[in-house]
Amino acid sequence: MIESLKTKAELKGCSLEQVLRDVLTNAAPLTPEEKIALFQKLRAMSPPLGDVDTRAAIRRGRDDEFDE
Repeated sequence: MIESLKTKAELKGCSLEQVLRDVLTNAAPLTPEEKIALFQKLRAMSPPLGDVDTRAAIRRGRDDEFDE
């Protein structure tokens, strides 16, 4: 099994580790419920935005790029 994965990696021009990561990622996709749980966990780790005007923040970031 490992030899066939090594061969696949050589043919793709990447590392065995990358092939193994791809296999594991494709073999175990998250269910919609797991995706929601992950989103909620990540959201809980972030501080609340409060009264931030996200549109204004995006505009400032965009406009700053063009000023340089």
